[in-house]
Amino acid sequence: MARFVTRAGRAARLHGAVNVLLTSNRELRALNNRFRGKDKPTDVLSFPPVFGLVSAFAGDVAISAEMAAHNARLLGHSPAEEVKILTLHAMLHLAGYDHERDDGEMAHTEERLRKSLGLPIGLIHRNQLKPNGAGRKAPLTVIITQPKAVGRRKSPSASSSHKFAMARAAGKGRVTQVR
Repeated sequence: MARFVTRAGRAARLHGAVNVLLTSNRELRALNNRFRGKDKPTDVLSFPPVFGLVSAFAGDVAISAEMAAHNARLLGHSPAEEVKILTLHAMLHLAGYDHERDDGEMAHTEERLRKSLGLPIGLIHRNQLKPNGAGRKAPLTVIITQPKAVGRRKSPSASSSHKFAMARAAGKGRVTQVR
């Protein structure tokens, strides 16, 4: 995982370390509730660093290992690939991309990087799929904590690795820090 985070960070043009927390739905729900006011689990969250506080730190990523495994089964690839897809998506948010406001720039970049990193279908693409024959939409929803700035990051919202303190203190999940 550390090698992938390094490669993806370079590809996304991130500068500095990224912490990746693989944890439970319960912990993602707690983080989502605490920092976004949404009392439900999600597959991935990203937290940019406090602006100007640490120049060698690019941000935090939190991933539900349970959701990653479930979604991997639904999509026909390995849980490890799903974790990498979620990590890449979150790292693009840390780099300042915002798929809700950038007229497809993040989707295009995610697709290009996903292909270059040898990953299956990305989050944005599968969330844009039309309903299948059973009348159901693609199985995932992505919720990301991101800077309020439109387009590339200008001044990120206040957040840092201290946000993972409760998961670390509880001894839940695994944090990988990569420079």
